[in-house]
Amino acid sequence: MSKIVPLIFILIIGYAAIKKVNVYDCFIQGVKNAIKLSLSLLPCLVAVFMMCAIFEVSGLSDALCNFLSPAFKFFGVPPKLTKLILIKPFSGSASLALLNEIILLNGADSYIARCACVIYGASETIFYVSSVYFATSKNKNILLPIVIVLISSLLSAVLATAICKIL
Repeated sequence: MSKIVPLIFILIIGYAAIKKVNVYDCFIQGVKNAIKLSLSLLPCLVAVFMMCAIFEVSGLSDALCNFLSPAFKFFGVPPKLTKLILIKPFSGSASLALLNEIILLNGADSYIARCACVIYGASETIFYVSSVYFATSKNKNILLPIVIVLISSLLSAVLATAICKIL
């Protein structure tokens, strides 16, 4: 397994030599483009990180969890998972910490922990990915795609808990 990455490098360099491509110049050009991309992403990422911090520190996260718990419960999602479902679109590390807490409090083989793991694995940090994508995209109409992804993430959480209940 440890030989796969060096093998890929050798194959790429060999293919480039056959095609008479200067690998070093291409690498340098890629690094230059990566630096430009990183600089263009910085404002978007700072905005996402600030939103995450404000969402948690303001108490809006807890208030929203308390408000939405009955609705999630109606759809079969345990109320203990509401915060995970709400945090995951904003922050992968915060949702991972929350997942760890859920597992520690409920046990690794519990229904809640299994649901939490499936929800964590089946969802994405939507706002982070969107900021990276739309920072480089010419399409700046982001409302509809984000709404669609948020709805699909919610539906995947409901489906995940249903599947965990069956299994």
